[in-house]
Amino acid sequence: MGLTINILNPIQVPENIPIKVYDIPPAPEKGMFLDIPVDVGPQYEGQRVRREAMFVEFGGPKLKHKFELVRVKMNPEEVDDGKVIVVGEDINELKRGGTYPLAIILEVYGRGLDLNAEGVIERRVHEFCNYVQGFMHLNQRYDIWLRVADKSYSRGLTSFKYVGTVLYRLFRSAFPMIEKMQITFVTNEEVVEKLFDQALKVYEARDARIFGLRDEDVDLFYSCRLCQSFAPTHVCIITPERSANCGAITWIDAMMSAKIDPKGPIAPIQKGKLLDPIRGEWEGANEAVRKLSGGSIQRVTLYSAFDYPHTSCGCFECVTFYVPEVDGLGIVQRGYAGVTPVGLKFGDIADSAGGGKQIPGFYGLGVLYMRSKKFLQADGGWNRIVWMSSELKERLLDVIPQELRDKIATEKEAKTIEDLKKFLIERKHPLAIKITEKPAVEKVVEKPVTVTPKEEEKVEEVISIPEIPISMGGISFILKNVKIRAEKIVIKRTEERK
Repeated sequence: MGLTINILNPIQVPENIPIKVYDIPPAPEKGMFLDIPVDVGPQYEGQRVRREAMFVEFGGPKLKHKFELVRVKMNPEEVDDGKVIVVGEDINELKRGGTYPLAIILEVYGRGLDLNAEGVIERRVHEFCNYVQGFMHLNQRYDIWLRVADKSYSRGLTSFKYVGTVLYRLFRSAFPMIEKMQITFVTNEEVVEKLFDQALKVYEARDARIFGLRDEDVDLFYSCRLCQSFAPTHVCIITPERSANCGAITWIDAMMSAKIDPKGPIAPIQKGKLLDPIRGEWEGANEAVRKLSGGSIQRVTLYSAFDYPHTSCGCFECVTFYVPEVDGLGIVQRGYAGVTPVGLKFGDIADSAGGGKQIPGFYGLGVLYMRSKKFLQADGGWNRIVWMSSELKERLLDVIPQELRDKIATEKEAKTIEDLKKFLIERKHPLAIKITEKPAVEKVVEKPVTVTPKEEEKVEEVISIPEIPISMGGISFILKNVKIRAEKIVIKRTEERK
């Protein structure tokens, strides 16, 4: 009899697809991971495996079907404890340099667990996978991207049984309420595709639980430091109306995480005094980011992409980019392979926004936040959005205001800035008036001013700026304590010509 995988509805694995079942042995007495062929520990969090150094990769932007999912079972008989199951080819059976689909399914049972714990356990897969030397894990849910380093493969990391063993032992150690766990890795494309749609429905059902709860209704927000191994100054502030940038942790998930793992990366914070209801600035949130970022971030607003914007790590589902020519924002999701009207791809924009920086206009966010009534309310909300990828727009069509649905461009209507300007004017977008306004023509009269050597010394330092962020071509620079000096000053008198 073949294997049945049950996420929402049972799916029978075809008999022609190979299935391997491994038993997880007891951990060695002298060390939990002495039987793993590579080193294991938190020191490897944040590791990167470059393409030229990898053996194989799974998921990533090239493939649609990939995901990781945790399912809490109410009946202990549904979980075969201590089993690692591989459906399809194992690591050592794959072609070097290839890219393959992947589903990671953790089924757990515990008398103190319910469905609200699924997202909490699931988000730690990212952390624990990165404990394995040479096994890179990025992102979450349906955006996962994993690579096996060639060096680690050569040292014996040739099977998912080792990865499963590490996950099992770490989860059982970190979450004592987990009494049983089995882990399934699926690399067969046909099976992953069948399971994918069911996984999406589970994510949607989880997210729906937070709808209707407002930031004003609670006393506690939550901070998340899960991604600080990749971005040391980044701190996520999770509220009912602003879920984590990764899209995988809602306020309810964060609350559950803090309860079942009080020493973990997610902790409650008193939101404190409301300093700005429009931009979403709270005294408690400021104190949290100041402390947890080591003082690098002093203030944060939750409803603006411009004024002390929320920082980003790199795991965000989507990212905004500022289009100065129209004073609007574009949004692109992870996995979009095209070029935006500003000439940058997702990866280029993500490089500018990520790393725990506050770059006005470049702002990582989750899809769920775009369904919030507080979505960028300080910046004009949906009225400020001028461009989205067509896939993302279609996904969010039900929350985009009816009067704006045909006024936000996609790659089908606007591939360049000029295309975008034309589209916004023709469709009468709220920002179109700024495009059609003719700038004042200046009459410039130059009057050079001779500066004596003594005076020149006094005015040599023209301006001092604490920090200037510069982003271009996917590379970000931050110039700190900038001082601009000039050998000559030209004073111009301008007259406005109407």
